[in-house]
Amino acid sequence: MELRQLQYFVKVAQKEHVTQAAEELHVAQSAVSRQIHQLEEELGVHLFMQKGRNLQLTPVGQLFCKRVEGIMKDLERAVVEVHEFLDPENGEIRIGFPHSLGIHLIPSVVAEFRNRYPNVKFRFKQGMYPTLIRDVLSGEIDLAFVSPFPHSHEQIGGDIVLTEELDAILPPNHPLAGEESIRLEQLKDEKFILFGSGYSLRPIVWEACIQAGFTPHVSFEGEETDTIRGLVAAGMGVSLLPEMALFQTNRLQPARVKISEPKVTRTIGLIHRTDGKLPLVAQSFRTFLLNYFGLKYNNSATQEQDT
Repeated sequence: MELRQLQYFVKVAQKEHVTQAAEELHVAQSAVSRQIHQLEEELGVHLFMQKGRNLQLTPVGQLFCKRVEGIMKDLERAVVEVHEFLDPENGEIRIGFPHSLGIHLIPSVVAEFRNRYPNVKFRFKQGMYPTLIRDVLSGEIDLAFVSPFPHSHEQIGGDIVLTEELDAILPPNHPLAGEESIRLEQLKDEKFILFGSGYSLRPIVWEACIQAGFTPHVSFEGEETDTIRGLVAAGMGVSLLPEMALFQTNRLQPARVKISEPKVTRTIGLIHRTDGKLPLVAQSFRTFLLNYFGLKYNNSATQEQDT
């Protein structure tokens, strides 16, 4: 079994077509077909079956493909690690984060890190909480900022790097807009503009409202903090957002008021796989981030929770 056979097999599985796979691999179609045939003969199974003009993986082909894709990813990371060992300041860091951290936090920490290591490259991926967890587990990204911190996940480790309060945001002409702080129950009759299902801020706000004695009436669901902030500023409702989502990005801004009761907070964690070794450059960035947020290296979130 040769590496080339595995590469051709994965490409055909992705494209579901030999001709398209050959074009992307820049080789002759006959070469791809020959390598797939030899691989099937060596394994003693059919990896593909014809479906119209396309090829589809057989059940055993699906099983084999899943394993081979993992091997190919590990091989790619091994090559990267060799290059980073020779020159760790020229590596690539793959990091994920939710949209709310992309406004200020991510640009700030990346800019400061690149001041020290200007040749390091970054590959960014924004996503919702479940997506970021999945991508860390699959090895798609090395590190991710997530909220809330996944305390009970056996395959995820990391550190809580920040806890921040959520403030109420109100239309500028709202009767409570001039208050220094309010109780959340004072907003029980308002229309709320919240993140949609799957976004980690939604259950935080929802549970805080329940704790305050009411179920929020949701008039609109958004996917970005800019949208929610803008709609509130336009008088369409009220919401709760963390401080890092309230940096001014345009002239139309909502009023911002502290919530005295109950205190509404979110934890932000920096996570990684527990069963995988971080690339040297990603490990350097993790150490930098823990120092940046005032944590000692290797001080786990679990230890912090226990103390």
